[in-house]
Amino acid sequence: MRVEIWSDIACPWCYIGKARFEKGLESFAHRTDVEVVHRSFELDPGHAKGEVGPVIDMLAAKLGRSRQEALAMEERVASHARSEGLGYLVGARDHGNSFDIHRLLHLAKARGRQGELLSIVYRVNFAEERSVYDTRTLVDLAVEAGLDEAEAREVLADEGAYADDVRADEREAAELGATGVPFFVLDRRYGVSGGQPAEVFTQALEQAWQGRAITPVGGDGEAGACDADGACEIPQAHTHS
Repeated sequence: MRVEIWSDIACPWCYIGKARFEKGLESFAHRTDVEVVHRSFELDPGHAKGEVGPVIDMLAAKLGRSRQEALAMEERVASHARSEGLGYLVGARDHGNSFDIHRLLHLAKARGRQGELLSIVYRVNFAEERSVYDTRTLVDLAVEAGLDEAEAREVLADEGAYADDVRADEREAAELGATGVPFFVLDRRYGVSGGQPAEVFTQALEQAWQGRAITPVGGDGEAGACDADGACEIPQAHTHS
């Protein structure tokens, strides 16, 4: 069974959703028979390449909020990330155009290292004070994921490399009706939206495996997503027993 996950590294709920999905997959009896493929989705495709700035400033401007309100929003998302054991530095990350990162992820997919690179980029973007929009940093992360340094540099230098693959993913997302991320598609028959709790993913995998329609999920206060305008829904605060 194939699970395709549309996401953007700029999306905190994609970061959280990936961790929750992996926990849910770990509890799935047929997990060794599941192929996971990560697909591209840009939350801010119109953002000028090379124009990089603090995410707090971007959120405040885009949502019409004060910097303090934007920081409070980040703090609420951070609490969800930390509840999953993920690092999250509030206000420390940059915002920029993610197209080159998606192209590099397609190179990693071709070399069988996509999951590794995505995890590393998420960690650095959300939990470390390094910018993933810096070419030198991206090359270093590619090497850390097991990619060839020269090949990674070559792909980043060639703006056409894997560009068609990124655009194809984005067209498919639109055709499937995805208006935000993370968006999970199981066997091209079932869809799950948002960073759902791990047990929801386990249930969805079980139902898809059995060929049953997935019961609609939501309303539990734990699923969050970022929409195509870059705004992120923040569920109510929760605790895990």
